[in-house]
Amino acid sequence: MNSCFFPFSPRPNGAARVVERGCMRVISGSAKGTSLVGPGPSGVRPTLDRVKESYFNLIGQNLDGLAFLDLFAGTGNMGIEALSRGASRVVFVEPDSRAQKIILANLARCRFGKEERDPVDPEPRWTLMKTDALRALTRLTENGERFDFIYVDPPFADDLYGRCLSAIGAANILSDEGRVAVEHFRKKNLDEVYGPLLKGRERRLGDTVLSFFSPSRAQ
Repeated sequence: MNSCFFPFSPRPNGAARVVERGCMRVISGSAKGTSLVGPGPSGVRPTLDRVKESYFNLIGQNLDGLAFLDLFAGTGNMGIEALSRGASRVVFVEPDSRAQKIILANLARCRFGKEERDPVDPEPRWTLMKTDALRALTRLTENGERFDFIYVDPPFADDLYGRCLSAIGAANILSDEGRVAVEHFRKKNLDEVYGPLLKGRERRLGDTVLSFFSPSRAQ
């Protein structure tokens, strides 16, 4: 893999934060082949594209008319792939200001424009929520938003899986046939039930596992 690094912003300890170009690409759709800006070596997961491709193979290639929630957006990689594949609505949730800049840069690289509202459909095609996942879920519920797919990928070291799944289960933001996917380390065991969410299939890719949950009414 060819690497190209450039300084992005200083870390608290004074070490330069770097961003790598070419480590991720849009796999399919309108922005297919576009390289995305990503975090430097300390933040890159080498299997990310493989996990992403497997996920979208499982949920379907065409997302026309569907809504996607990228709950721990990071670089925006997953939500941008959903936009490229035709999703009508994508919400990126990311509290870190440095990561927010990366998401906006990647959206610009893929020519998805600004958070502009269509005169026919007043809902913007994508929105960046600059807050944490749990607060975002509360706001989305209050706004009456519904999603067909929710992708949950918190830092592996953080124990946010149960809290987020419980919050999603308690919120009315998942469509009747909606699916929640959780990306986690293989040694992390998730419960079978979180409120109305029931665990379904799992897909292991090296040390990474994708666990799928759906509402009990969809079982």
